[in-house]
Parts: sequence; structure tokens; C-alpha cells
Amino acid sequence: MRFTLATVVAALPFLVGAMPTPDASVHIPISKRSTIVDREGVIVKEKLVAHLNHVKAKYQRGFEAYERNTGKPHALVAGRNIKRAQGTEKLTDDESELWYGSISVGTPAKTYTVDFDTGSSDLFLPGPSCGSTCSGHTKYDPSSSSTSKSTGKSFSLAYGDGSTVSGTQYTDTVSIAGLTATGQRLGAAKTYSSGFESSEFPADGLLGMAFQSISDYNASPVFQSLVSQGETSSSVFGFKLTSSDAGLTVGGVDSSAYTGSFHYTPVTQEGYWQVTADSINGGGSEVLTNVDAIVDSGTTLIVGPPSDVEDFYSQIGGKDASSTVGDGYYTFPCSNIPDVSVSIGGATFDIASTFNLGKVSSGSSQCVGGIVGQDIGTDFWILGDVFMSNVYTEFDYGNSRLGFAKLA
Repeated sequence: MRFTLATVVAALPFLVGAMPTPDASVHIPISKRSTIVDREGVIVKEKLVAHLNHVKAKYQRGFEAYERNTGKPHALVAGRNIKRAQGTEKLTDDESELWYGSISVGTPAKTYTVDFDTGSSDLFLPGPSCGSTCSGHTKYDPSSSSTSKSTGKSFSLAYGDGSTVSGTQYTDTVSIAGLTATGQRLGAAKTYSSGFESSEFPADGLLGMAFQSISDYNASPVFQSLVSQGETSSSVFGFKLTSSDAGLTVGGVDSSAYTGSFHYTPVTQEGYWQVTADSINGGGSEVLTNVDAIVDSGTTLIVGPPSDVEDFYSQIGGKDASSTVGDGYYTFPCSNIPDVSVSIGGATFDIASTFNLGKVSSGSSQCVGGIVGQDIGTDFWILGDVFMSNVYTEFDYGNSRLGFAKLA
């Protein structure tokens, strides 16, 4: 059968309408790797202390990048002197906790594992000239990818012990479960800290999922590239961070992972996923209200200003453990886990199931609390895994908001 040109032109709107649209969402299984508790359920003190050093350094980098990219200080630190994070542990200890899954990069595509981190915004992988510390990792070789282009720029990311991950920036094709971003900025590391050795850090690299304004590259993060390039019809991604069936859904949420409806709250300043939490609760009472908070899958704990955290533990009967565990830590009887919750978006989420980090020592009756006081230079809270493992979290980039729902 032949069609006239007029017939084809007339049919074009219907043919275009029949074309397949991008998948509403794709689901990536993710795994957790933890070294802060040993097999007997006893906390590893050095790992906890070093993880906090890593968190401090990450936020310092982010605030510095924000001011560099926007020309003004971030509202959380405006007018304040940010204390430079310091520590003595190697990055091997800093990165004691991570949630990681697979992506593919380059043409032809090659698979890598990355730590999915909502508290940063850049993607980096070990490059071809990375030395012995990259042994066991899959290396990204720009010369093997026909879509790779050098930007002529370098990068250097400092960590809590003064070590760095540094290298050269490129653009290339990056795919997450079939959704592909072209011309995506990424770093090929020439130097990895010894802490990135595969025995300590199973992921090959890191993929940041916050906003461009805290990017060290000042470039669009991967998810935002997927949205702007029309690879997904929904500008949303969702995290389920539980010990089983953990997953990241890109371009939507996993409806089987939560129950009821989402409770939304606006992002108060783009950069981090920053919101105002209604309250931090302990012992059945609101201890702190209207709290500036950042939701961060790359932080294990809930971290708050020391004075606020002291008030919180005074409410629930916690004991200062700075001399036995580390600065900012508190303990409570293992036999009596306190009633702890976070209210956000008009809903309250119980976190007692993850609040107990583990015993202080073998045979001890005292356990370590998952809310920790640290001076990061300003009065804000970081809601890490201790919170996120108890909720399903929707990160809505298009509407600049976060949604929280109860786990199914």
C-alpha cells in the first residue's frame, strides 16, 4: 500500500504520539557495606570517629564549592567561620559506610560500581594511571571510549585526614539502568587514598546526587543531566535504605517499597537536600523544633550541633561517652532503647530500630546512640542512615522538595 505525502503529513501527529516515551522509572538494587560494628555487635570506635571526620570534610568542601559557584556564602554558614575538619585516620576508615550499585560509562559501555551519595554532587572513578591503591577496582580509561573528551581541568577532593582524591575531568556517556546522560562531567582519578583500596572500599567510585551549586566541577550532576536531556519523564528519584531489598529508583519511586502517602516539605535552599524538620523527639516529647536539616545518604549517623545533642540526651537519659567512644557520642542501657523519632513534613517517623549503633565493648551493657554532636561550624543537622533507613525518601528535583513515606 502506498501513501501520499499529504497522508503521511496528516498522520505525523498520531505517529509521534505513538512513539515510546522514556520509562517512568528504573530500579537499581543497592548494597550496604559497613565496618563500624564488628560481628559481635560491638562498635569499632576508630571507624566511628573517622567517619565523622569524613562527614565534616565533605560538608566543608560543599560549602566552599557553593560560594565559589554562586559568588555568595551558603545561608547555613553566612557570617560564620567554618572550622577546617581535621582527623588522623586514613580514608580507609572515613568511608566505613556506603550504599553502592552499578552504572555504565563510555562507548562501548563499561560497568562500574559507585557509592550513591545525596550529600555531594560529583562523579569520579579511578583513572588509568591510578596506582596500587586502585588495584581490584575497575578503572575508567578515557582513551578506550569514543565519546570521552577531556575538559582540560583537574580536580582535587580533600578528606578528613588531609588525603586527597585528584585527577582530570572529562565528559562522557553515563548510564544508570538504561537511562543515559551524554556529555556528562566526571573525574578520572590519578590518585586514590589508600582508603579506597578494594578491601576497604568495594565501590569503584562515587556518584553525587545533590545540586550543581555544591559541585566541585560546577557541572550538572548525573541525575539532573538525565532530567534535562529528557531521559526520564519524572524529575524524581527514591531511596529505600534497609538491610534487605535496598534500592534506588531513578525517574520515579518504587510503589512497592512504601505504604500510605508521601509527606512533602520544600527544599529551603538548593545545594544540599536541605529542609526544615518539624522536630527531633525523645522520650515522648519534642526536644528540638524547626530544625535546619540535610538529608544525606552518604552519612551513617544523625549529626547535630553539640549543645542541641546534649539537650536531646538529657531528655532521654543518655550518658556522655566522649572519654570512652569519642567526642559527641552518648550511651544508653542496651536493655532500654529510648523512644526516638523525627517529625518532618507533618509526619513522625520512629528511628528506634536503627538508633542503637552497637555495644561499647564486648560484654558491655551500654550501647552507643546514633545521634552524635559535632561542631561543623554552624547550627544544622544531618539526617543520615539512622533516619533514612526508617523511611522511604523521594527526592523531587523538579519541584525542589523532599517526600517521606512509611516503609511497606
